Amino acid sequence: MPKRYDSSLQAGTTVSQAQNAVNKLHYAVSQAMSHPTEQTIEQASRRLAHTEQAMRQAERSLGGQGVELAEEMFAEEKRRLNSIRNQKQPKDF
Repeated sequence: MPKRYDSSLQAGTTVSQAQNAVNKLHYAVSQAMSHPTEQTIEQASRRLAHTEQAMRQAERSLGGQGVELAEEMFAEEKRRLNSIRNQKQPKDF
């Protein structure tokens, strides 16, 4: 029984880490949307890469179960960041 508890605890931690990564991505994208500078967009892009890694880890750990909400939130933040990138003209950089 302890092994099952340990794996359950680890799974919960992995999901929490993925959700925390998505929350940080949300903040970074929001900053980039309100202040669309090269720096804030780059910071959001780096945060996106980190979040992608956290999501992959959660999916490997859980086999895709339990991360649905984080995946939905992640997809929304990717859309938001892409909209900023598309709006920002290269001449502005």
